[in-house]
Amino acid sequence: MATAFSSDGEAALRRELGPAAAAPRGDLDGFYEMGRAAAFVRGGGFRKVALQFPDELLADAATVAARMEAATGAEMYVLGDTTYGSCCVDEVAAEHAGAEAVLHYGPACLSPCRKLPVLHIFGQQPLDIQRCTETFRELYPDRQTRVVVLSDVVYAHVMGELEQQLCPEYPNIVFSRVVCGDPPGPAPPGEVRQFGRQFPVEALGGLHDCAMFYVGAEGLALTSFMLTWNRCPFSSFDPATGCGRRETLNVNRALMRRLYLVERARDAKVVGILVGTLGVAGYLAVLQHLRELLRRAGKRSYILAVGKPNPAKLANFLEVDIFVLVACAQNTLLDSSEFYRPIVTPYELELACNPAREWTGNYFTDFRDLLPGACAHVELPPAVPAAEAVPDVSLITGEMRAAHLCDHPAPQLPPSTALACRDQTRALAEISPAASFLESRSWRGLEQQLGQTPVSKAVQGRRGIAIAYEAEGHEQ
Repeated sequence: MATAFSSDGEAALRRELGPAAAAPRGDLDGFYEMGRAAAFVRGGGFRKVALQFPDELLADAATVAARMEAATGAEMYVLGDTTYGSCCVDEVAAEHAGAEAVLHYGPACLSPCRKLPVLHIFGQQPLDIQRCTETFRELYPDRQTRVVVLSDVVYAHVMGELEQQLCPEYPNIVFSRVVCGDPPGPAPPGEVRQFGRQFPVEALGGLHDCAMFYVGAEGLALTSFMLTWNRCPFSSFDPATGCGRRETLNVNRALMRRLYLVERARDAKVVGILVGTLGVAGYLAVLQHLRELLRRAGKRSYILAVGKPNPAKLANFLEVDIFVLVACAQNTLLDSSEFYRPIVTPYELELACNPAREWTGNYFTDFRDLLPGACAHVELPPAVPAAEAVPDVSLITGEMRAAHLCDHPAPQLPPSTALACRDQTRALAEISPAASFLESRSWRGLEQQLGQTPVSKAVQGRRGIAIAYEAEGHEQ
């Protein structure tokens, strides 16, 4: 646990950054689809455009930006670091540059945005169609098997060729289609729309007896698919290694771990709501939904915006019993084993705090499915008086706990101490529970100490990095 909270940082300081290995050196125009991107910019009449690259493609950012400016005449701004996950469109950073549109490069979660026009350019990774076809035949020797083919977005451009190879042999095969943004209107009956994928299942008789074949490397996307469609057997083909396999990840074991976190959320009295996205549509609505849910459950909640969460950041909030992360569908399943407090998803918090929601075996990683009008929304039941509530026992601590909803908020400070004198001018300030907790700490951060520190002119400081400042040897 100690290594999760501290390190000497030597590995990060001495790490060398090489060129991006994902983009072929001689075909930048094809890999980054310069023609389609330029047509998008010119067609929209955009004069300022933000280019968002993941870390592994940043080596090509300057070249791509220069070519795009030459082709469109528009100003290009490279977003070098994302506020949250690189798979999400960073609308906040784009607005800081005054951009009118965003070109998002690399893998994407395809979460819909509302503020700026976005063009996704995944980067056309190569795929050995022949090897993938042979692997599929080995994994599914029965030609009548009902299979849904999914793929990582970087291989979407070659799914048409794979479909031509397999459809004549497998009459019950369905290929998903990548859809950027929310299509207008609800999905028609017999069609699935999730995670930016769309595919019909009416001809297959539903998903309950279908197998899933995923083209792509192991990662967050595959994990999210397997948890959501946990009743379907999964197989995969990794184009980087050319190997296929039946996914042996014990989904039930993973679900048991998640259900344990649900029990921890039921025991929690103080919940920290982590803002993990500022660009996915509906994040403000789900924040309000979670706050109301926690208020009705008699739990105290705080909204925290800490950027990309890590153990050291969240360890500063000792008063929080558990965190809930509001992020895109791919980043919401955060492994919290190294964190001081567990981190759950909005769906898991609903399982813990909404008595009307029962575990059915279905799992939802997209928080928008929980909002009113969505497919998985469950209304909160009426409040129950404490005297009539059914007693509940924690499976972790063995203690009695409240499992009913109430109409009153979580306990706050007594009214007599809710206001206090702020300074000598008798200005009044409200003391929140969080502020009162911080007042009790022995260390509360840096203090200004106005008038106590002598004023001095600016002087030349040290130069270099902390482990080896320039001229440090000469000073000794």
